[in-house]
Amino acid sequence: MKKALCFASLMAMSATAQAELYFQDFSVTALRGADYELGDNNRTVATFEYANAASWGDTFFFVDRLESFNGDSEIYGEFSPRFNIMQVNNGPLKAISVATTWEFGNDSNGFSQNNYLAGVGTAWNIPMFSHFGANVYQRFNDNDQASNQQFTLTWGLPIPFSKTEILFDGFIDWTSGTRDQASQFNFTPQIKLDIAPWVGAPGKLYVGFEYVYWNNKFGVHGVDERNLNALVKYHF
Repeated sequence: MKKALCFASLMAMSATAQAELYFQDFSVTALRGADYELGDNNRTVATFEYANAASWGDTFFFVDRLESFNGDSEIYGEFSPRFNIMQVNNGPLKAISVATTWEFGNDSNGFSQNNYLAGVGTAWNIPMFSHFGANVYQRFNDNDQASNQQFTLTWGLPIPFSKTEILFDGFIDWTSGTRDQASQFNFTPQIKLDIAPWVGAPGKLYVGFEYVYWNNKFGVHGVDERNLNALVKYHF
């Protein structure tokens, strides 16, 4: 599976070089929360994101750097190219794709992981939404953990407000249980206001909140995170 995802990554880079690029976005986010589970409750997070859409499909990539008040640190990221296998010109369904993800990370306590996901992705035309996607994956997990399945929803809903916008976006992950892990449900929305027009900043400058509603965090039965984070996000 690792070789297959490496091949998918090379395909994504090659396709990007040759394809028509419809959209790309770079952003950096700072978050601060005090109700994290499994480790120090108080953490700050810096997130670097890149997303694009092209004639061959789309890519989403992010890296989180988490710093805990007790001195612990962690890096976690995901690289998720999707390759179109069918595009629809009319109707609610926009595209069907081969969906892949590489999850990677390590922390200051010596833990590391590399998980690989492959499945089917869909993109939808939903009125008022800038994007709406649904993916179904088979997970191939690291560290002797059993493979399982995952369902993911992502969305973005811009809401006009005065001369700017409020953006409601986020994701939902449901992951099936295994012999050694409980099933997980992670609902993480963000709601944020673009203040760039008011402060004279180029691009988009969002301020707002992220809320994490995560049952059985990391597959640990009974560990439920309810975590409100303050958020600042800048799109270049």
